[in-house]
Amino acid sequence: QVQLVESGGGLVQAGDSLRLSCAASGRAFSSYTMGWFRQAPGKEREFVAASSRIGGRRYYADSVKGRFTSTRDNARSTVYLQMNSLKPEDTAVYYCAAVVGYEGLITNLKGYNYWGQGTQVTVSS
Repeated sequence: QVQLVESGGGLVQAGDSLRLSCAASGRAFSSYTMGWFRQAPGKEREFVAASSRIGGRRYYADSVKGRFTSTRDNARSTVYLQMNSLKPEDTAVYYCAAVVGYEGLITNLKGYNYWGQGTQVTVSS
């Protein structure tokens, strides 16, 4: 069983930065493909970023490309989402997700079978 716990959300102003963390437990973190998703009120959950378990590959949604960076620290079993130049439209609950044993990148939420509880990010204008 894989457990994911997000932290780092909060209320910030437009243009500010936040760093989200997702701590994983349960299995060897290096075997996880990780993803970040977000869900705004009244909207469907959408892909934000993904990082592969092999090769350090990353992929971002167009809406966050150039502003958000996903990194992973295998020694700490943690993945981070550095969010810069935040905009009001980034307001959402952010979730990390994991799938074990896959070597590529996954942008579809159906590809993940472990999810964290989410952390709220609110960006005021």
